[in-house]
Amino acid sequence: MRETPDIRDRHDLDVLLRRFYGAAFADPLIGPFFTEVAGTDLEVHLPHIADFWERALLRTADYGRDPFAPHAALHTVRPLTAAHFGRWVQLWHASVDGLHAGPRAERAKAQGERIALVLLKRLGGGSTEGTGGGFVPLAALELRSVA
Repeated sequence: MRETPDIRDRHDLDVLLRRFYGAAFADPLIGPFFTEVAGTDLEVHLPHIADFWERALLRTADYGRDPFAPHAALHTVRPLTAAHFGRWVQLWHASVDGLHAGPRAERAKAQGERIALVLLKRLGGGSTEGTGGGFVPLAALELRSVA
């Protein structure tokens, strides 16, 4: 069994984010938000999102952007629902778990869940308790890799 290292540096984040976005872009539920609605250019987007995660997990980068604004803009074109955020969280967890284990990996997963919940609430999604709206409780996830 191979040893799974924790997230150590920017290189690890870049590899993780490429794995995650590869799965997200291909996903039938959330992929269209990246490919059709936003027309995301991963090579342009990746350095900014890596700055965000580097700041959040390693405290070694500056991130001065508003992470809510792009999601609000997407939401005006095509509403983002609990199901979309739930799938994002599933893919994020699977991507992290497929590459890393340790305190930073756990913090990355917890931070991803918090971000999803905050964005959902700010976009008007309200509470996710008992909604049946598709948000998947992370404790129920058994995903360990992204195809």
